[in-house]
Amino acid sequence: MNKIADNNTKRSGIVITAFAVLTVLLAVANLVVGSVDIPAGAIFDIITGHGCDNRAWTLIVTQSRLPLVATAALAGAALSIAGLLLQTLFNNPLAGPSILGVSSGASLGVAIVMLALGGKLGTLFGTTVGGYVSILAGALAGAALILAALMLFSTLVRGAVMLLIVGIMISYLASSAISLLNFFSTQEGVHSYVIWGLGNFSGVTTGILPLFSSVLLAAIGWSMLLVKPLNALLLGSRYAESLGVNLRNTRNSLLLVSGILTATVTAFCGPIGFIGLVVPHIARLMLNSSSHNVLMPCTMLAGAATALLCQLVSVLPTSVGTIPINAITPIVGVPIIIYIILNRKKIKYFN
Repeated sequence: MNKIADNNTKRSGIVITAFAVLTVLLAVANLVVGSVDIPAGAIFDIITGHGCDNRAWTLIVTQSRLPLVATAALAGAALSIAGLLLQTLFNNPLAGPSILGVSSGASLGVAIVMLALGGKLGTLFGTTVGGYVSILAGALAGAALILAALMLFSTLVRGAVMLLIVGIMISYLASSAISLLNFFSTQEGVHSYVIWGLGNFSGVTTGILPLFSSVLLAAIGWSMLLVKPLNALLLGSRYAESLGVNLRNTRNSLLLVSGILTATVTAFCGPIGFIGLVVPHIARLMLNSSSHNVLMPCTMLAGAATALLCQLVSVLPTSVGTIPINAITPIVGVPIIIYIILNRKKIKYFN
């Protein structure tokens, strides 16, 4: 038994280290690759504070690429952690951050701002500060409303499966409202909303990055404190209760932290698909373990690496502009999900 435990610990250390190195390499690649060719040496000098004679390069690195890398890494980690929490809570490997309707709520809030107002306040990537603030406020308000409804239903519904169904129904209602707004909106409003819905990590500026990162890091830190009850839930609700876990409080905490993670990323970056659903499976496959002691940090690093990889792919064809993130994530996610479905019995999920 000790030998097996030592092997598992060694494997976990290797996998987590590998994902950490991969994340750093992808972050460096995103700093180097872009529409403007900047020598790697100049980028290093700018980052380390030695300065650069080319002011344009300095502005591009400090005001665009560095915030972009930080945003992508944090967003990928946050969505992946949210997916892991929800998959454990609902004992369902196909649960994801959008399954509870939080993403749909944020999208509905943005749709009200853009479509009901005819898109006159600008888009997330527009030119006016007022438009950006309005869209951000709409996304957060919509997500908060859905999250409040879920917290209310969690006090009325005992089973996690029933709560999952409630979340799916709420998501359908939000999608229906968005469809109606699209139908009655102007062409300009629909165009603005479609652009926002494609997803983009470049919407977080250096001025907004501290707020964005502080909220996500606080929520991720909160999720780390839930490792013990999460591991207890793997053995069943009755066993968890016998260990002293308060199921209702734990469920509410998991809903709240996953909702905050999802809502924050959606508000600032748009509805990013597949990362939260797929990355926890990648971590399980690499670790061959369902223990959240190692799954949590591995999922966080794998999520950051996946988001940075998608961002890097999106800027490679620089001659035709940046490819939307949501056009890339399904290419990465769908094959993995199909593999998971076909090999579900071979993967350690909830044991």
